[in-house]
Amino acid sequence: MRLDVFVSLQLRGTSRTRARAIVNNSAFSPGGRHLRHNDRVKPEQHVVLWRPPLEEDESPLSVPVLFEDPWLLVVDKAPLVTVHPTARYYRSTLVKQLEAQRPGEFLSLVHRLDRETSGLLLVARSPEADREFKRLLEDRSVAEMVRSESPLMASLRPGERRSFLHRASQVPHFDKTYLAITWGIPEEGMVDLPLEPDTSNPLRVKMRVARSGRGLTARTRVRVLQVRGRYALSSCELYTGRQHQIRVHLASLGCPVVGDKLYGPDDRLLARSADRCLTERDRAMLELPRHALHAHRYRLPHPFTGATLELVSPLAADLHEFFQSLPDDDERSLRE
Repeated sequence: MRLDVFVSLQLRGTSRTRARAIVNNSAFSPGGRHLRHNDRVKPEQHVVLWRPPLEEDESPLSVPVLFEDPWLLVVDKAPLVTVHPTARYYRSTLVKQLEAQRPGEFLSLVHRLDRETSGLLLVARSPEADREFKRLLEDRSVAEMVRSESPLMASLRPGERRSFLHRASQVPHFDKTYLAITWGIPEEGMVDLPLEPDTSNPLRVKMRVARSGRGLTARTRVRVLQVRGRYALSSCELYTGRQHQIRVHLASLGCPVVGDKLYGPDDRLLARSADRCLTERDRAMLELPRHALHAHRYRLPHPFTGATLELVSPLAADLHEFFQSLPDDDERSLRE
C-alpha cells in the first residue's frame, strides 16, 4: 500500500489529498529519512509524522451549569466546542475547562456530544456516580433491544433471553429529546431503522441504515414542531443511543439536518472542513457553520436520590436566530 493511502486510512476524517500533503511535508522514518507519498509501507514499519503544535484559542470557555448535586453535574455545552482532548483540540475542550475550574475534583463524562452539537451534557462527580449513570444508559439500550424484538434476541439461548427480559422489565424510563432543524419536512412518527458503520466510506466515521436483520437497533420518534418554508424544527426523542442516530434517521427520511457535512448534500464536506478547505460555495450550501442539532431535554431517575430529574436546555441562540430568520410566508406553527 502507498504511504499516502495508509495515512488517510489511519487518520480519521482525513482526505486522500490532505494525507498526501501531510506525508510530503512531515513524514519521516524513525532514523530521520524523509518519506515520499508513493513509498510502499511494509509490515512492522514505523512512520513518524511531525508537525508544529496547532494554535488553539485558549481563552476560557463559558460552561453554564444547569444542575449540580454531590453525584452529578449537568452543563449546557456550546456549539463548536470539543468535549474530549484530541490531536487538534487539547486545551480548548470542555473537559479541560472543567478540570481547570474544578481542580482536584473527579469528573467523568456520562455520555458524549459531537463537537458541533450543543446542549445538555451529563458529568459524573464520583466513580460510583459514573458507574450508575452509565448503567442507566446501558440498561435503556438493552430494554429497547428487547421491546423492538431485535434479531439479536432470537440468537440468545433461553437462559440468556430470560435474563435480558427480566433486566428490561426493571429499567426505569429515561427520556432524551433533541431539537433539529432540517432541510425539508420529515414524516412524523417512529423511525425504526437499524444502523451499522458505513464501511464503504473512506472517512470511517459514517454510519448507514443496515439491511433488515443486521446492524444495531436504532429507534427515534420524530415530531414536527414548526415549519418555515422548506425548513422544519423537529423534536427527536431517542429510544436508543447509536452514533449519529438522529442525523442518519432524518437523512433517511429525505430531510437531513441543516449544516450536516456528513449526511447532508455531500459527505466530502466533512474532510474539506477538517482540512479547513471549505469554499464559499460549500458554506453557502451548508447554510450554517455547524449542524443544527441540540440536546434539549433529558428526563431520568436519579439513581441515588430516587427523584426524577427534568433537565432542559433551550434551543441554542445560533439555531434560534437562524430559524427565525427564515422566510415565514409559509409558516405553520404545529406545536409548542
